[in-house]
Amino acid sequence: MDDGGLDRFACAPGLRLEAHERLTAVHFDNLGKRLDRLEELMERLEKRLWLTVYGVVAVILATGFQSIMAAIPH
Repeated sequence: MDDGGLDRFACAPGLRLEAHERLTAVHFDNLGKRLDRLEELMERLEKRLWLTVYGVVAVILATGFQSIMAAIPH
């Protein structure tokens, strides 16, 4: 009669451990997804940063070229 209750009780720690492992797997999956998204955002930020650097260098070179052209007599 009581065997069913004892089997469930004996399995409870195992089931609890299995549930914890599944929960941990879900957490690691979510963490991996967040890290992938963060990596993508960092790559986009890096591209924007390089575009900004190239833009600033282009403006400096254009200003220098304009100064040289203004100094040359026509």
